[in-house]
Order: sequence, then C-alpha cells, then structure tokens
Amino acid sequence: MRFLHLADLHFGKSIYGTSLLENGDQGAWVDRFLALAESIRPDAVVIAGDVYDRGAPSGDAVQLLSRMLTKLSALSIPVMMCAGNHDSVQRLSFASPLLALAGVHISGSLYDDPMLSHVTLHDEHGPVTFWLMPYVFPALIAGALGDDSLRDSDSAVRALLNAQPVDFSGRNVLIAHQNVTANGTPGERGGSESMVGGVGQIDYTVFDGFDYVALGHIHAAYPVGREAVRYAGSPLCYHFNETRQAAKGPLLVELNAKGEAVKVETLVIPPLHPMREICGAYEEIRDAELSDPRRGEYLRVVLTDRRVSPEIAAFFRELYESRDSVLMELCSEFTQFSGAAGAPERGDVEQKSIEDLFGDFYTERSGGTPPADADAQLLSEAGELLRRADPHAAPAARDVEKLLDYLMRQEVER
Repeated sequence: MRFLHLADLHFGKSIYGTSLLENGDQGAWVDRFLALAESIRPDAVVIAGDVYDRGAPSGDAVQLLSRMLTKLSALSIPVMMCAGNHDSVQRLSFASPLLALAGVHISGSLYDDPMLSHVTLHDEHGPVTFWLMPYVFPALIAGALGDDSLRDSDSAVRALLNAQPVDFSGRNVLIAHQNVTANGTPGERGGSESMVGGVGQIDYTVFDGFDYVALGHIHAAYPVGREAVRYAGSPLCYHFNETRQAAKGPLLVELNAKGEAVKVETLVIPPLHPMREICGAYEEIRDAELSDPRRGEYLRVVLTDRRVSPEIAAFFRELYESRDSVLMELCSEFTQFSGAAGAPERGDVEQKSIEDLFGDFYTERSGGTPPADADAQLLSEAGELLRRADPHAAPAARDVEKLLDYLMRQEVER
C-alpha cells in the first residue's frame, strides 16, 4: 500500500505581513500537489494536522481545502485527516459522516468520546487500519477517560491509545499531531512552531506496535526514534530559518506485508516563491545581488557592518521589486547601532507564538531564568485554546471549565 503523508499545511498563513494565500503560494502548492497525486495515484492521502493556520479560518482558506479535497475525492483517493493544535477539531470535522461517504475521513472530537476514528483499507497483503488522533490536550483526555492522574501529554497519549481496540497482529497506521521526541532529545525545529521547550513532549515508544506513525507539528521532515515514526514537515517554508531544512515535499510511504521495512521517499514540490536569507557586509551583499538574476523570491537581508539607512533600504526595495521579489525584512546586527542588548527584531516578534513571547518576557524579567515546565505547560494549554477559538466569539463554556479544572489540579499538585 502506498500513501502520501502531508502535515502542517497552515492554509491562511501570513509571514511578515504577506498572505501566502492571497499571494498565490498555497494555491500553487495545492495545484502542484494534486497534479502529483493524479500522476502517481496513491492508495490514500494522509494529512497530519494543522490544516489551517487558525481555529477560525478565513473563507478563502476553507475554499482552498475544499478544492483540494474535492479533487482527491474525484480521483477516488481516500483522505485521512486529523486536527492539529492550530485547528478547531469541531470546525474541521463539520459534516464528517457525510464527507466520509466521499472518501474524506476526519478525526472527531475527544471531548466526550475518547474513541479514535479509524478507517480500514485493503491491498494484496490484507487490511490496513488508519487511526486518526487529533491534537491531545492532557486535561481533556483526563476528563474523557475519567482519570485525574493524566497530567502530561505522554501519559495522556499512552492512556488514550491503550483504550483503543487496536489489533496489532495486523497492520496499523496512526495519524497524530504531537511533539514527539526520542528519549527526551528534541528534534529539528522550524521557527514558526508554537511550542516552548519541552512542553507537550511524548516519547516515540508511545507508538510501539504501529507499523507507521504519520506525524505533524514539527515543520522539518525526519524520523523520530525509529524509521517508521516520521514527521512530514510543512509543505512550504513558514520562517526563514526553515530554509536551512532539506527540500520540502510530501512523503511517499510504501507499506508492505506485516513485519517488512517501510519505504519512505520525499517527493519535492518547488515553491512558487523560494525563501532566501542573506547575511553579511552591505557592499558584499549589494555586489552579489546585482549580479544574481534570481526572481520571484521572498527575502530577508541582515547587515553585519552598518545600520540600515534610508538609502540602503531604498536600494534593496527597488532591486527586489524590479525582480518581482518581496523584501520581507531588512535589519542590522551591527552592535554599535543596535538598541538594548538582546532586543528582538520586529519581524521576529511577529513570528513568535504567545507562549514564546511570554517565555522571553519571563526570562528577561527573572534575570535569565526561563519559566519552569509546569508554568510553561499551563500557558501552553491556554495558548492552544486561544488559537482554536473564534476571535469574535466568547470562549466555549466547557473549554473554560476544563482549563480552570486543569489549572486547579496542577496548583494542588504543586
């Protein structure tokens, strides 16, 4: 059985004030992905969370996902999709029983029912069952399972999976969106992920028994602990430090008979606007860029030998505009002209999550001591609820009730 593993689409994402939806980046990627899917005809497409960039997505973001799913359904390619921490599982799973009739299977909410949605497909080796696990909040799983001892993501996920009727004598694929590590060692991160340190970590051994684990949440593609537990990475670079990662594209996963090694191949999809970061002395950058014919890029330029003057800013802006490129950030690291030591660039602040900003503020005010894991975990729970909420609506009563209950239990424990 062959399937395509995607994750972290973040439809509706903006970086440095540029909408990747309005500027055509995400639409072009969908077109290229659909052409790829039509050419190779996989047995399924797996999407491991963060389908949208926010819990209340824009109409255009919803239409883009609709176009993608409609085409895959027309090609008779089943889709397995779970909600990530940026998604609202209730919104994402709207009309899921009806969509399942068209081969689009979406994870349900675990608020009241801790049983995972699952779908079984068949090939020449027999059945393969796909289990869809949305992003796990420990407090919500503790309530759904009636077990107040579940205080962290690792124990919550273990308990949740133990409650499922999984037949490990057959082949099983889990689709999940979590912060997975190998023996506590974090993997490669991008700059656009909403995490603080070790918050929400679970060990890869939680997934022992599954023949393949399709992960989302981290924007780089790599295996965790064993080859069959993998992040697919984001389809596009959503931060300039993600340009240091390997070329991005969906993973083509080949699952053969039970016990045989899983084969994984990256199918690179070029972006509409490649991202590039340039760092160095002004004159060196100027001369190199004048002789470089590349067009249609997103750029960040960092000067190391002088401040950014109006004349320098005008030069780079006009140069890149003439090449249909976008100068997303122009800044200086020249210490003689920088402000307070350690002051963040405006662009960096705009890209950080509320948890990361709080962590930076806490660390600065506490003389360099970062927040304790317990404090960071509490803020992470609040931050996730905020991202999933409709910005124009009051928080759902049960969301508030569950969060308060979680906070109080943590306070008693401490």
